[in-house]
Amino acid sequence: MVNASDSGRDAREVFRLDNETLAFRFTATVSSRRADPFERLTTPERLDLWLDANGLRLGSKTACAADLAAAHALREAVYRAGKAVADRRRPDPADIAAVNAAVRQGRAYLELGEESARWRSDGPAPVGDALALIAENAIQILGGHDRQRVKACEGPGCGGLYLDTSRGGNRRWCSMNTCGNRAKKAAMRVPRRQTPPT
Repeated sequence: MVNASDSGRDAREVFRLDNETLAFRFTATVSSRRADPFERLTTPERLDLWLDANGLRLGSKTACAADLAAAHALREAVYRAGKAVADRRRPDPADIAAVNAAVRQGRAYLELGEESARWRSDGPAPVGDALALIAENAIQILGGHDRQRVKACEGPGCGGLYLDTSRGGNRRWCSMNTCGNRAKKAAMRVPRRQTPPT
């Protein structure tokens, strides 16, 4: 069931889906974290829409209010832990515990389809199973060998998390198409200082 205002909408009209890291794509359901945070995951139907768009709609059951609350709690724990790692600090033990608790509740499995692999769940809580996969991805990134590549976007107001896979490790924005493009346009609008004639 989709909210009437979202009926027929493409998930890309509602969410940013350009982050390569699943867990960080999930944290991007809040935008403008540094300036004026904007919640995009506002209803259980929106949660279903996001899960659909990311290949994580694991069963026929739709999300409920409790699923949405669990999604918000996990998302914020992942964000805080990821921001701590990006800032080269230790994550709060409560956030670590929340991510670990979420992953332990999952019962999803990977299934081979005709052309690709896909996640499935036969359990009674497919949304919880999807959240467990997000938590697992966060654990792999924040606790794995890519940990040192976790960064927070320098875009004005953004603060979104991303994995810097650039060769020089000098990427500054979560996405060149959004925050990077905005920063470059803003730099072009700044008038250059004119050198006096000689």
